[in-house]
Amino acid sequence: MIIVQLKEGENIERALKKFKRKFEKTGVVKELRARQSYAKPSQKRREVVKRAVYIQQLQQAEE
Repeated sequence: MIIVQLKEGENIERALKKFKRKFEKTGVVKELRARQSYAKPSQKRREVVKRAVYIQQLQQAEE
């Protein structure tokens, strides 16, 4: 369960923003979307490799 502590006089918009941030960090929505469709193991590996190549290119461009 996600609990958001409110300080005295804190407005509801800020509390809602904190709640949304905490909820996003749990990864529930991401997992739900992943479970809605089946991805073959080869597709998953391909995505992992694709992401690794992308990150490596970003790091090389930085240097």
